[in-house]
Amino acid sequence: MKSDGFRAAAESKDFESGLDLFTEDVVFRSPFVHKPYEGVEALGFLLSHVVEVLENFRYIAHVETDDVAVLMFEANVGDRDVQGVDILKFNQEDKICEMTVMIRPASGLEAVGREMGRRIEAATAS
Repeated sequence: MKSDGFRAAAESKDFESGLDLFTEDVVFRSPFVHKPYEGVEALGFLLSHVVEVLENFRYIAHVETDDVAVLMFEANVGDRDVQGVDILKFNQEDKICEMTVMIRPASGLEAVGREMGRRIEAATAS
């Protein structure tokens, strides 16, 4: 499947070597902000932090048709259990050109947001 490389990078928490799976102008829709992030550099920065925030990360379902893949996951953030989906859209060269993440429940999303905020603030302050 087109999304196998992405799944392997997520499960191994190694997006540094997996950034070539994305287009340079990839659009990332976060569950936290209204305006999408654009570009592989911004996405790489975010993914490098989220793989540390989502503990016990595992995919539990994987569906792919034509140019769209949906990968459902479960993870923990501290004492919160979360479920979510990664929705990937591929271009004609089979690179990921759009990524959307959705997370539930709201308390889990809030926990992810707090921890991501702390990590991003610390990374950009140095």
